Amino acid sequence: MKFGLSSLAWQSPFSNPMEIFAKAKKYGCDSYEICIEDFESIDVNEINKAKAEYQMETTTICGAFGESRDVSSDVPEYRQGGIDYIKGMIDVAEKIGCGTIVGPMYSACGKARQITPEEKAQAWDWAVENLKICAAYAQSKGIRLAIEPLNRFETDFINTVDQGLELVERIGYDNVGLLLDTFHMNIEEEDMIAAIRKAGKKVFHLHTCANNRGIPGRDNFDWEAIAAAVKEIGYDEYCVIESFTPECKEIAKSASVWRAFCESPEAIPEQGIPFLNKIFN
Repeated sequence: MKFGLSSLAWQSPFSNPMEIFAKAKKYGCDSYEICIEDFESIDVNEINKAKAEYQMETTTICGAFGESRDVSSDVPEYRQGGIDYIKGMIDVAEKIGCGTIVGPMYSACGKARQITPEEKAQAWDWAVENLKICAAYAQSKGIRLAIEPLNRFETDFINTVDQGLELVERIGYDNVGLLLDTFHMNIEEEDMIAAIRKAGKKVFHLHTCANNRGIPGRDNFDWEAIAAAVKEIGYDEYCVIESFTPECKEIAKSASVWRAFCESPEAIPEQGIPFLNKIFN
């Protein structure tokens, strides 16, 4: 197992890859997960130079899914905006050697509504239809999509592994699977360990986050049981710590990030990665 950090723990938007990759390497990261909030801040050539300089991987790209990037929206322009955004991330991924796009790409973050069963069914149909388009585009470039269930306070759509697996099945592409996040699972799953086992081979990526989004190991999780379940399903790729800075305006409101989660942003990988390495390896 290898380990990494989400860019959202340190900066918003992502920038200065040479400086940031040097710091990530210093604190033990094998990979740095880039959040693309806007494409203007992404310099593909600089990222590739920094990767080569510091032997840093960029195995995953995550997205900031706002209202105008919602493939299940009842606004046609927003649905198209979601498709265009995901395709844009796929294009960046291809250029920086990233194999997996991750995140709640089925809806806008922070979207919470009381809607009828008919409206819910329509949202599902739109999500499936448009994510099939994205999956086909990703497949043509050898890239996977890992769909992330979020807790009920961040989305009214996909909250559990069962719902995630249903969406993956309806999309019907082999390059579509799940991102499991221990923070969200702790809120939504009756049995986190059973949920990991049920997701099985459809687990494409892991966010190993504390129950309060802080440093793994400084929490109330049974990490040994989590690691045992992850090993049982044969997942041995990357664990990424996804914590947030309140300075990330695109994410902070939808994820209810009102405070810093630890004494410093650097403490997240400095303490979290050695802990995860001990548990998983």
